[in-house]
Amino acid sequence: MPKKKLQIRPASHSDIDSIQSLIHKVYKEMPGYSEEMLRGQITNFPEGHFVAEMNGTVVGYSASIRVSGKKCLKPHTWKEITGGGFGTTHDPDGEYLYGYETCVDPNFRRHRIGERFYNTRKNMVKFERLKGIVFGGRIPNFKKKKSKVKNVNDYIEQVKNKKIIDPTLNFQMRNGFEIIGILEKYIPSDIESQGYGVHLCWKNPEYQELGTREEKKFPRRQNSVRVVSVQYQQRGIKSFDDFAQMVEYFVDVTHDYHADFALFPELFTMQLLSIENEQIHPSRAIEHMTKYTSDIKELFQKLSLKYNVNIVAGSHPTMVDNKVRNVSYICLRDGTIHQQEKIHPTPDERYWWNIEGGDQVKVIQTDCGPIGVLICYDSEFPELCRHLVNQGMQILFVPYLTDNRQGYCRVKYCCQARAVENQIYVAMAGNVGNLPRVHNMDIQYSQSCILTPCDYPFARDGIAADTTPNAEMVAIADLRIDILKEARVNGAVQNLKDRRHDLYSVKWHK
Repeated sequence: MPKKKLQIRPASHSDIDSIQSLIHKVYKEMPGYSEEMLRGQITNFPEGHFVAEMNGTVVGYSASIRVSGKKCLKPHTWKEITGGGFGTTHDPDGEYLYGYETCVDPNFRRHRIGERFYNTRKNMVKFERLKGIVFGGRIPNFKKKKSKVKNVNDYIEQVKNKKIIDPTLNFQMRNGFEIIGILEKYIPSDIESQGYGVHLCWKNPEYQELGTREEKKFPRRQNSVRVVSVQYQQRGIKSFDDFAQMVEYFVDVTHDYHADFALFPELFTMQLLSIENEQIHPSRAIEHMTKYTSDIKELFQKLSLKYNVNIVAGSHPTMVDNKVRNVSYICLRDGTIHQQEKIHPTPDERYWWNIEGGDQVKVIQTDCGPIGVLICYDSEFPELCRHLVNQGMQILFVPYLTDNRQGYCRVKYCCQARAVENQIYVAMAGNVGNLPRVHNMDIQYSQSCILTPCDYPFARDGIAADTTPNAEMVAIADLRIDILKEARVNGAVQNLKDRRHDLYSVKWHK
């Protein structure tokens, strides 16, 4: 008979499907975590998330973040403290580890998996020299016993005096957690606990004050990502090879500058219509463009591998389920290809090109950290960017296509707002030049740029690099990820940290 092998290991994005299945199995009467929420949890603080694995099967999940004592020791709700379940409230300087999820497959509850998770958290707290662990514990027997007790406080007292058995609370007290209060409306959907959470704390016996804030700081490793935004000129060509040669030139330049990312504009592949140079109806032109999709993907995948650069290949009309979508292909230098569909086609795209919108925005994990892509008009909808930031995004790429200055300003100002309100970097790339026989590509206006939050560590005006309007060129900037993280925690303003999760949130319905 084969031996059982149980291990506690860090959670990864490849575990998301298994974790979702586990959560559904454990909390049948409560809403589970979406794929985006789990991706955000693991991305925002990978060191605080673990799975228990038995012979290759995920049988337990533990989620935690670091928070300040000022925040976690006062009354709060689960939604407030976790950023709606995305873990966006993680504070790298937080003195406490906050555990907001521990679940174990019911079929494996005699393997002390919960105890193993708690010990893993305790070891982490000791290693990081934190003050302790805090969380809101469930009391799943409260609903059953409610008629036999005066109130929730009486219930807890009876559990403490061993007159009532609550397996969850009893387990937590056996593991050294002290009850410090009651959290009302902690998880309203937790019917078994009647929405209550028991405020619990474990104090690190090895904790010692390290002195002033400055003495606690450790040297930060320089951590920059070099980004190139290509302001691409539309001009007539005679073959796909001509197009490929022009694109390779810019990727080669990106490689020469040792850049990590190259960003191309929205629908810059429409240049391929100039090969036949026939003035045809826009909807027919778009259908013709979809035939190039496999060639486009193959070209950029080859270039990303050849030049060792991650390429956000603008966008290209693509047939998806017999519908035309405006799709950005993200070709990473390890050979993988991701795609992001435009969610909101513009009125002209819908009317002239019959383009329909997609229904998902997802963070893409790269060797330089988590990124997101919003195509042009999508950047004007703040909910989309916030949904990506909840999943851990640090750099947003916006390929765009605008025909006049007003259209450009809409995209630019909105991108600047996204950078400020989400404390992220935003790279923009647009087209210049013209294609006289291609409708909606006959004139262009662009001033591509790379934007930052507006705070002391960043560019004075929030612009790390930009281009000359309507001239073919590139913008190049080094983006420091460590400074971005520091600004989120200790900046002059802390937009992400100061969000009122008790009042509002972004919920993805699809």
